[in-house]
Amino acid sequence: MTDRTPAASGAAAQPAGTGQAAEGESKLSDVTSVRSGDRRKVAPEQVLQRVVFPRGEDPLDVRALYIDEPQVGTTTVSSRRSIKVPAHNKISLASYFNAFPASYWKRWTKVDEVVLRLKVKGAGRLDVYRSKPNGDSVHLEGAPVSSGKAWTYLEFRVAMQPFEDGGWIWFDVFTNDTALEIDEAAWTTDVELPKQKVVVGTTTIRPQDCVVALQTLGEDPQVLDVVEKVVVADQGGQKIRDTEGFELAAERLGEKLQVIEQANLGGSGGFTRVMYEGVHNSDAEQVLLLDDDIALEPDGVLRANAFARAATQPVIVGGHMLNLQARSRLHTMGEVVDVGAGIWRAAPGAVTDYDFAKTPLRKSKKLHKRIDANYNGWWMCLFPREVVENTGLPLPLFIKMDDAEYSIRAAARGYPTVTLPGAAVWHMPWTDKNDATDWTAYFHTRNRLIMAALHSPEEVRQVLVKQGLKLTLRHLLSMEYSTVAVQQKAIEDFLSGPDELFRSLRTARPEVVELRKHYDDAKTLPSAREFPPPSADPIMAEGLLKPPVNPAVIAARASKALLHNLKDPEREAGERPQLNIPADSARWFLLGALDSATVSNADGSGVAFRRRDPEEFRRLGFRALANYRRLAQEWPRLRERYRAALPELTSPESWKQVFDET
Repeated sequence: MTDRTPAASGAAAQPAGTGQAAEGESKLSDVTSVRSGDRRKVAPEQVLQRVVFPRGEDPLDVRALYIDEPQVGTTTVSSRRSIKVPAHNKISLASYFNAFPASYWKRWTKVDEVVLRLKVKGAGRLDVYRSKPNGDSVHLEGAPVSSGKAWTYLEFRVAMQPFEDGGWIWFDVFTNDTALEIDEAAWTTDVELPKQKVVVGTTTIRPQDCVVALQTLGEDPQVLDVVEKVVVADQGGQKIRDTEGFELAAERLGEKLQVIEQANLGGSGGFTRVMYEGVHNSDAEQVLLLDDDIALEPDGVLRANAFARAATQPVIVGGHMLNLQARSRLHTMGEVVDVGAGIWRAAPGAVTDYDFAKTPLRKSKKLHKRIDANYNGWWMCLFPREVVENTGLPLPLFIKMDDAEYSIRAAARGYPTVTLPGAAVWHMPWTDKNDATDWTAYFHTRNRLIMAALHSPEEVRQVLVKQGLKLTLRHLLSMEYSTVAVQQKAIEDFLSGPDELFRSLRTARPEVVELRKHYDDAKTLPSAREFPPPSADPIMAEGLLKPPVNPAVIAARASKALLHNLKDPEREAGERPQLNIPADSARWFLLGALDSATVSNADGSGVAFRRRDPEEFRRLGFRALANYRRLAQEWPRLRERYRAALPELTSPESWKQVFDET
């Protein structure tokens, strides 16, 4: 094999050998062209990432995640593994699903060289590039193709050396007078990786989307080859077996499919059932959790499986969330748990809501730095068996924070979490949900306190009390009395200790739903047309819509709103809204000046009629002050109680008892 010197940084599709290596830059790749019939056999377990293309049923806007083409539709997608680039065209595989995220493999695995292997037919040229952490492109190697009707096998080798802080690898395709076909392209390794099976599992309450995801999972034989079984913890009133399309899913998955019907124990109860079955009733080396309301890229299963097998130590492998409602957009590059505040947020340097249809990967300066996460949501997350055996099962939290708490607990035992680009599902982002103010506000509040008690330093209580009181005032000024009521119940249940957590899996949600029935702001009506026209001039809201930023102005507006909420409202406000307010404008500095308003739900499904109630304002306000005073006083004792209870709360024996009862 002949050594080649990579072209200078930033070179654009030039013939190999015409550029000079940048000063001090090491040799990065070798290339060989092998005629059909001489192809070296690559075992499936040595494939790190297949080059894949959109499925026939995928919407057009996902295409930018697979192919970077000058005009959508330039390239003919022949199959999931094959494309045909027509004459006089250039495309790039510097795309989300087909570029190789080399920096993650360099940091976490034993792979020190990646080999791009593919077969081509026709005439044209292939060029391999890499990126630097700042997004600059470097031409590595290229090869002309002139094979007529015969398939030619190519391989390009790229060392992992320069990818410590970031960078991707990809290839571009150029044609002159003849079309060029590409098939079976894959990023592979010559390192012998162990064969490991994975149990894939999900939990469902509304199974229609889940059935589609199961069908997709079962359509790829190579994916099924690494799957030992597929576990569905079915917790809904509508059973998945009775859902349209289930027969096709069951046919594709065959004996691998295991449906377990149990009571609704929430996401934590459903996912824990999958983990339990995967570790205690299976010999598989990995367990992969998937949300039920997703659209699946099945190759993500193979990528997560390969990454875990190649890792130098057991790691939790998380997948990205792509936006289900805007399919070309990546929701976030990675997230972290801020234990000092007891909450999750975007990881340092992580890009959020990135649209690949507007700006392809190779033109971005923001997506090339490696992002270090310390937890990953369970929309897609893989766990090696060793991690589960030594960390325990999830906490019985029903929903919210179970994924964040688990990664923090695993990290304390030496098992980090990696969020792997290119392993992803489409899911509705949390930003498009209304789960900060509806019944789930109970679990946000209680479970944050539990996670902080288990893993945060002592001084976190100052943050919790300060933020909690500020948030309570905002909700009260916004006439969100139901939200404050369920948050206070959450604090009180936390203060009562961990003894009732398992019982609360079945009781907490019904209790919270019943509590919210007493509040108008929790009742959704189809539209604002259900009410008389607003009584106030809409122009009055213009001066109140702009958020105050100056601390003095914020204090003045809050004081004025507080005084307004303590006096009796106008009589008409009880029947007729003053304003109709869209969801994105429903902020305390506007609502705090009103007596009533209709407010749209975040998902646009309806409206709620909010009416100011000074008596409820006072009652909930005093209750919040008393609860946060107790929280500050009793925090040291509560931390000890929850930490002492952790082994029992996460033990297989405790969870098995719950499963047997339900």
